[in-house]
Amino acid sequence: MSAVFSVAVVGAGRMGSAMVGRLVDAGHDVVVYNRTRSRAAAVAKRYGLGVAGTPREAAAADVVLVSLADDAAVRAVYLGGDGLVAGLRPGVVVTDTSTVDPATVRELGAEVARTGATLVDAPVSGSVASVESGQLLVLAGGEESALARARPALDAFGARVIPLGPLGAGATMKLVANSIVHALNAALSEALVLAEKAGVDRAAAYEVIAASAVAAPYVHYKRQAFEHPDDTEVAFALDLVAKDLDLASALAERVGARMPQLATNRAAVQAALDAGMGDADLSALASLYRRS
Repeated sequence: MSAVFSVAVVGAGRMGSAMVGRLVDAGHDVVVYNRTRSRAAAVAKRYGLGVAGTPREAAAADVVLVSLADDAAVRAVYLGGDGLVAGLRPGVVVTDTSTVDPATVRELGAEVARTGATLVDAPVSGSVASVESGQLLVLAGGEESALARARPALDAFGARVIPLGPLGAGATMKLVANSIVHALNAALSEALVLAEKAGVDRAAAYEVIAASAVAAPYVHYKRQAFEHPDDTEVAFALDLVAKDLDLASALAERVGARMPQLATNRAAVQAALDAGMGDADLSALASLYRRS
């Protein structure tokens, strides 16, 4: 496989759309598929690309890059007569960046393997801005030879790819990483509102946090969202945060890991969902606390 080849991007959401742009810039031959065709058509029109009518059609590419919201969406795209698996051929690498249960990855990996293709789970850590700047961290599980064949596509938007072991290891580490991100988001929301209610200017308070020992990359790239919540687009909705925490909780239960902090954070997110904020950005926890 050459360094420039055909890539099908399955899922034209925020992250998937940004990945399309990076792949086009890298010179790859890209086709787009989305279950809501109009969304795929809009992305394809922006870059002058083709639109696949079904996942099966998208499977004709050398590398299939999947970016979907949850386990149900992933299963719906992979399986069935017009599903991805039905169109795969030997040698194709399916690289799934979705945040899903590791068990789902392994289940679908077996289906993909029956076609002679290979599934690599490669969820990513970062934001849309990280995609656009080519700075994503890719958490990869699966066969190293398949990962090597997919690297030219992953390198278009990833600054670093970390091989983690067998299929499902990438999905596992994405849940681990996201449990920390969502804990930081909750703590940051609480602390910022504490400073405000105690009389400290919001921007000044955030300046201190961003210069302190807790200033993780998340603190920096979410600054606009926290300081100006009414002027910032949704990057990651709270209903997806709930999904991530539920997946991490289920994994913890299966392996016998205690995660009391996760349970606390999940309760905080549920309060936001109960307040009708499921479509709001995860940083909107701070807005909820301001009203409390």
